[in-house]
Amino acid sequence: MMNLKVQIDQHSGFCFGVVYAIEMAEEVLEEQGYLYCLGDIVHNDEEVNRLTKKGLKIIDHDELKSLFNEKVLIRAHGEPPSTYELAINNNLTLIDASCPVVLKLQNRIKNSFDKDETIYIYGKHGHAEVIGLLGQTNNKAVVFQDINELDLPSLPKNLTLYSQTTKSTDNFYKINEAFKESGIEVNTNDTICRQVSNRDKELRIFAEKFDRIIFVSGTKSSNGKVLYNVCREKNPNTYFVSNPDQVDIHWFTENETVGICGATSTPMWLMEQVKERIETF
Repeated sequence: MMNLKVQIDQHSGFCFGVVYAIEMAEEVLEEQGYLYCLGDIVHNDEEVNRLTKKGLKIIDHDELKSLFNEKVLIRAHGEPPSTYELAINNNLTLIDASCPVVLKLQNRIKNSFDKDETIYIYGKHGHAEVIGLLGQTNNKAVVFQDINELDLPSLPKNLTLYSQTTKSTDNFYKINEAFKESGIEVNTNDTICRQVSNRDKELRIFAEKFDRIIFVSGTKSSNGKVLYNVCREKNPNTYFVSNPDQVDIHWFTENETVGICGATSTPMWLMEQVKERIETF
C-alpha cells in the first residue's frame, strides 16, 4: 500500500442550478418512469448514464420538433424563446429547470435588446446557455470567446457587454478594460455566477495544499476546463479524469497527499468513487 492521504474538496460538486434540475428530473422519473430532456441534463457522462438508466431520454432540438403531448425537461442552461413557442404548438409540458441566474441574465439581455443596444456576449460559441442568450436578441448579439476574435478599431463606439454565467471573472474584466482602452464606451454587466467564480478562488487555495490534485469532470464541461486549468496553475501535479478507471497508480509515490475536486457539473458520488479507487493503491 502507498499510504496516500486523500481528501475531497467539499466546495466542489453540483452548483444549485444543476441540483435543482436533477431533483426535478428524478421526481418525474419516479412518477412516470421516463422523461424527455432537451440536451444532456448536465455535462457529465457518468451522471447522464445514471439518470438514463432511470428512464431519462436525452433528445435534441430536431427530435423535439416531432414530439407531441409529452413532458420535456429544460435543463439549467436555459432555452431561447423559439423552444417555448414550439412547446405550445406541439402541446408539450415543459418542466423548466432553467437556472435562476441564467433566467435573470436572459431577461437583462432581452431588456437591452428592446432598447436597441448593441450587445456583445463573452461566451463559448454554440454553448447551450449562449444559444438561449442569443435567442433573446433574435440572434443579433455578437458572441465571442476570445477578444482576439474581434477587430477592436472597427467595433461600435458604444456597446453593452454581457457574459455567459460560467466564464472567468478575471478574463471578463480584462476584456472590459481592453474595450475601454480602445476608446469604446462600455455598458458593463457582470453576470457571472458567483457560486462558480468563487470556486475559482477556493480551488486556488485547495490545489496548493496537496502533493497531487485529481480533477474530476466531464469532457463536455466548459466550467470543468476552466477550473482544471486553475488547479494546474497552482499545482502542476494536477490530473484530469472523467471516471475512476482513468486514475493511474503511476501518478503517485508513497505517503503523498492527494486532493480531489471537480466542476460544477461533477457529482459528489463520482468524486467519492475516485477517492475509493486511489485508496486501494
